[in-house]
Amino acid sequence: MKFFLIDFAGNIYIRKIEKLKDVFFSFPDFQNHDFKATIPCKIIKKTPISYENYLKAFKGVIEEIKNGNTYLLNLTFPTLIETNCELIDIFKSAKAPFKLYFKNRFVTFSPERFVTIRNNKIYTYPMKGTIDASVKNAKEKILSNKKEMAEHTMVVDLLRNDLGIIAKDVKVDKFRFVDKIKAGEKDLLQVSSEISATLNNWQHHWLDILLKILPAGSISGTPKKKTLEIIKNIENYDRGFYTGIFGITDEKTFLDSAVIIRYIEKKENKVYYKSGGGITIDSDPQEEYDELIKKVYIPI
Repeated sequence: MKFFLIDFAGNIYIRKIEKLKDVFFSFPDFQNHDFKATIPCKIIKKTPISYENYLKAFKGVIEEIKNGNTYLLNLTFPTLIETNCELIDIFKSAKAPFKLYFKNRFVTFSPERFVTIRNNKIYTYPMKGTIDASVKNAKEKILSNKKEMAEHTMVVDLLRNDLGIIAKDVKVDKFRFVDKIKAGEKDLLQVSSEISATLNNWQHHWLDILLKILPAGSISGTPKKKTLEIIKNIENYDRGFYTGIFGITDEKTFLDSAVIIRYIEKKENKVYYKSGGGITIDSDPQEEYDELIKKVYIPI
């Protein structure tokens, strides 16, 4: 069985699982460790991008939308943080369906699957739209929100098109279902959809298949090619492994992968948490800025 890691720019790391060193992961059905949580890990301090600088970038995105160059763009930035834990302890204590600790360089505890392949079927589960579960009528509010509906619909359409590049018989099996996820000491409701397609003879070219549909639509935008150019110019920082993917495959019957979000990185003795959200013409800059900060958490 092989482990693979692809960063936002498309750089690839592949190893047989038994050859991995200082790399630990967890998937819903498989993990390569038996760690137990050690200490409760918390973020003690957050130093995000200033609102003024965020607003400048936000206005740049809105201008591109008005010019018809993008319709949805995932705008992200790093937040300098202080925490009471080392990266390996965060990996042990964080609760998420997909987790990865990579050589004391970064840790991710992602709620979002990218694609999974089972025999000759491929599935993807785009996630767009979150709300605090404690809000009164939270589920009804998130599902009836016009801005969230438009954003989610655009991502589903993008992922349908992406699967159409590599597979046939593309179908939206479930549209906008709601899951509850942990967000530090809070619960969030997360809106997702399920899309499937038929994928034959993938075993010998699975990596090429993945590269054709990367980066993930949910963390880039639409139309993808032009939106990626805008992201590079407006964010003006290196996402690195953040918003890439990681996964495992036996190259015979299954492949599973996750989007690298909820991400903490160590760089030059400083620790950063990278986060963001989707921007559309109806987005409010203060709400989007607040969401970027709220997403800086460790689910314990």
